[in-house]
Amino acid sequence: MGYMNELYGFLEEVSVNNNRGWFASQKQTYERLRKEWLDDIDRMIAAMSVWEPSLRGQTAKSSAYRFYRDTRFSPDKSPFKTYFSAAMGPKGKKSGYGCYYIETGIRNDNGLYGGIWCPDVAVLKKLRHAIVDNIEEFEGILDEPSMKKLYPGWIGQQLKTVPKGWAKDHPNAEYLRLKDYGKAHFVAKEFFLDKNWPEEASELFRVLKPFIDFLNYSIDE
Repeated sequence: MGYMNELYGFLEEVSVNNNRGWFASQKQTYERLRKEWLDDIDRMIAAMSVWEPSLRGQTAKSSAYRFYRDTRFSPDKSPFKTYFSAAMGPKGKKSGYGCYYIETGIRNDNGLYGGIWCPDVAVLKKLRHAIVDNIEEFEGILDEPSMKKLYPGWIGQQLKTVPKGWAKDHPNAEYLRLKDYGKAHFVAKEFFLDKNWPEEASELFRVLKPFIDFLNYSIDE
């Protein structure tokens, strides 16, 4: 039996004992489990690098997000997350470009994601124009059977109406209203209990590559 059952148990305990005193007493357990998870993320990145060469040279350490929450602007002052997460992108997780994101935890959004979240105004404008100007290509990517099956719908924020500057009855209104271009494949806890999950995650992420590529070359145009 691998470490993952213990990791889920640890995260459940964090959710009940989310304070620095308790965490300090469990620091060694955290560091051991964190290392094992990062080792698996390195395995996943190695598998992804076969079909996404731009990820070569990236590591779990450079891709993982902190376990400590940023509580400065949140009414919830709990210091720790109840999940581990990482983002891998052609230009790194902080580049503002499209990326692949994975979350392992006890929340309902446990899973694999891909896209771009919270793009700045200029980037969002570029993406909207690129989608409208290349709508057949974009919808061809979205309509690919594996994409429709594994990554249905959209994840993220969207406007209630078409943004200013576009016709209210624009044929591509569905895409113009989006503020985030995100896709998700949610998984149950059992997904991560399989010792081969890093390689399986790589294959699931591979389906997103044309979508991520479209977003990123649209930003670079």
